[in-house]
Amino acid sequence: MEPVKILSDEHRIIEVVLDCLDRLADAADSTGRIDKQDALDIVDFIRNFADRCHHGKEEDHLFAALTEKGFPSESGPVGVMLHEHELGRAFVKGMAENIEKAALGEKEAITAFTVGARDYIILLRNHIHKEDNILFPIASRILTPEDKEKILQKFETAEKEHMGEGTHGKYLKLAESLARKYGVKLESSLVHSCACGH
Repeated sequence: MEPVKILSDEHRIIEVVLDCLDRLADAADSTGRIDKQDALDIVDFIRNFADRCHHGKEEDHLFAALTEKGFPSESGPVGVMLHEHELGRAFVKGMAENIEKAALGEKEAITAFTVGARDYIILLRNHIHKEDNILFPIASRILTPEDKEKILQKFETAEKEHMGEGTHGKYLKLAESLARKYGVKLESSLVHSCACGH
């Protein structure tokens, strides 16, 4: 199993939740309110699955391995990805700070939430495209089979020790639930046989 295959499969799940977020923002624009619980759930998913778990594995293990191979962490593909992770965190923080007031119908908070949501969606869709089509193919070529095996072991440790047993599965189920509610297509194979084995 390639480490980038695990990360790429996670991208597909993240994209589903981005589509749900997009529909939640559209609904907020048309109704003048946001669904508070869905907004909280999506922010929770982003912070824990997309950022802490997925981006954590990228930053701590894949990007670190690429840096050891000579890719600078301040510039080039790795530097760009790290910078975009930070930008994304700022957008999510802004969304989270406006959920309570937006749920009460405060126009400025709704606007702040939906603008932050759409900025985040654009950023992350482009970010995922760059990783899938530029960075991951580079990683597949330059990392040795031994490098890949070490990264896979580190991914497994991160899932169990950093995130906690069962956490990954919990967020896959949340993505599935949101997809069902918002009418977003989610390949069941991604949820039930995720490449990470969780």
